Amino acid sequence: MYQKSFMNIANQEALANVNGSDGGPFGCVIVKDGEIVSRAHNQVLVDRDPTAHGEITAIRKAGQVLDTHDLSGCELYTSAMPCPMCLSAIIWANIKQVYYGNTADDAAAIGFRDAAIYDFINDGLKGKMLTLSQHDRDMTIGAFKAYQTAQKKLY
Repeated sequence: MYQKSFMNIANQEALANVNGSDGGPFGCVIVKDGEIVSRAHNQVLVDRDPTAHGEITAIRKAGQVLDTHDLSGCELYTSAMPCPMCLSAIIWANIKQVYYGNTADDAAAIGFRDAAIYDFINDGLKGKMLTLSQHDRDMTIGAFKAYQTAQKKLY
């Protein structure tokens, strides 16, 4: 159930980074059973890591705190709609509830490409942003087939 106090903390994380020294003005809080598990903001510049968005950083911290990659039962509060990368990480982490403040268009208005990435996906991964091409499936499929018979599965 949504609690404004957690969004306020996500917003505080974003506000702490408005000077852009760590990255963009994006903050995130992960909550489980009404308690904060982790909080973070964008750290792309300080970590020299394009994946160090607030949501990704908070997910990494939550995994460490909870000692698992499976964040089932957690809720995520973020100051902006998750970009496609963060949205994917949220799904892989099994977080089923996300509350966000600003939109992808709001992020675009201050110079971030979230909306453009969503457009790229919606257009069938075609356009000038990236070229995807498949090669050597006959070589790489072996690992997938071996995984099918493995004893320990991730999901």
